[in-house]
Amino acid sequence: MILVLDLEVQPDYRYLAPEIARLTPGETEYRVFVDKPVQPDLEPYDGVILSGSTASVYDDEHADWIEPAETLVRRCRDENVPLLGVCFGHQLIHQALGGIVEQDERRATFVELESTAGDDRALADLDPVVPVLHADLVVDPADALESTAQTAYNAHFCSRHAEAPIWTVQFHPEFTERVRDEPSDWADGDHSFEDSNATRVLENFGRYCHGDE
Repeated sequence: MILVLDLEVQPDYRYLAPEIARLTPGETEYRVFVDKPVQPDLEPYDGVILSGSTASVYDDEHADWIEPAETLVRRCRDENVPLLGVCFGHQLIHQALGGIVEQDERRATFVELESTAGDDRALADLDPVVPVLHADLVVDPADALESTAQTAYNAHFCSRHAEAPIWTVQFHPEFTERVRDEPSDWADGDHSFEDSNATRVLENFGRYCHGDE
């Protein structure tokens, strides 16, 4: 079973993490971590996914749940539990392991990524067009995390841990046409959902966690 933790602070915006749980292969369990930031027992789970959020990882006002979430990241690393960070989750993992995240401009559209490291399990068979919904960026990655993809505006768009089964992506693999009308500022731009197979990341992670590769 894969544990999907919703890190969204605004209840009306909690539509993406349930999509992660729906699209990830195999059995999943969905929890809203921000409402009850209690450390889960990791023993029953084959992996953990950390969702996006409208919060920022550097916001002191959210320290009551961000700090426990960072502790969970380090527990997954130390206990060798597979971990995937999506958008805010990507940023949180970097911050928890010593990286730096800063505010950038808001983006809600398709972008093109370029792989910068071979044999990234999470990005296997991924097409370059991916959907993004973010306003923060990793500007100084954690030492243990190798950047595996970049965009024209960010060199640390995706990453993997050097030793532990940890992967992070700045984009939203769960954002599909099914929820495209939820964010009020989404714009397709030069691409469409037909150009993207971003859900592949969730499929890749699920297969790894369940030993189906």
